[in-house]
This record gives sequence, C-alpha cells and structure tokens, in this order.
Amino acid sequence: MGWKAAEKLIRHWKILRGDNVMIIRGKDKGETGVIKRVIRSQNRVIVEGKNLVKKHIKGGQYHEGGIFTVEAPLHASNVQVVDPVAGKPCKVGIKYLEDGTKVRVSRGIGASGAIIPRPEILKIRTTPRPTVAGPKDTPMDLVMEKTYDPKTGKGMPDL
Repeated sequence: MGWKAAEKLIRHWKILRGDNVMIIRGKDKGETGVIKRVIRSQNRVIVEGKNLVKKHIKGGQYHEGGIFTVEAPLHASNVQVVDPVAGKPCKVGIKYLEDGTKVRVSRGIGASGAIIPRPEILKIRTTPRPTVAGPKDTPMDLVMEKTYDPKTGKGMPDL
C-alpha cells in the first residue's frame, strides 16, 4: 500500500463487527443487515447476505470448482448504523457518561440520540483465558514477595 492510500484509511472506526447497519448506496440500497467482518486495511465491511456476487472458482486437488455466490465487501461509507430507537440510519458519535464509561450514541437529522449498545459478539473471547497456571507462569508467592522498601532503601541496587 502506498502512502497516498494509507492517508485515506479510517483512523477511528465507529462501525463494529455485529452492528446492525443499513446499506445507503449500491444495488442493495435500503436493506439492513449485520456486519460479518470489518476489513480495516481497505476501509471495507462485509454485511451478512448482502452484496452477493457470483465467483468462478477453479477446481483443485482438494476442492471442487464451480460457480459460487459469495458476499462481496462494501466500502464503509456506503453503510450506516441503524438507530436502535428510530430504526433509521444515523451517524455515530461518542459520549462519556457520568461514571466515565465511553458509549456510542446516534447523531444526525432525525436521530433519537439513544445509546447504541456494543455488539454481543465482541464480548465473546475467541480463546478463553486460562484458569490454571501453566509451566511458564510465575507462582503467586514470588509475585507477591516484597523486594523493595522505600523507607529503608532495602532492595535498591548499588550504583
């Protein structure tokens, strides 16, 4: 990728995987769907069941060839998040609540200003956190051991 193309990449993404979006341009204009994948390096998203194209795939040693229908990526500017209250496409803004949590809110003409919830699919970890200590984990008694005392200077290296 050249530096000109890198300049045009979206830096702060407001559309996330699992969001309910409406397609505002293209052959599926006006239809809603859920974002299946976000391709940040190309500023594109794949919407489930939308923008279907026929793909000719040549047969190989391990797979059969033929004509398949696949979902093609859409540019991120051609989709908008659906307002959860009004049900219309809206812009997405960022707001901080009183307790300091960062939330997405709907903005724009005819938007309700409601909080857009974070998609449930993003809360699920692909690899679960380990519950038992592995061979490379530091034991808890060594972690909790106090090696430096600021009042006496014990544990300070001699320079």
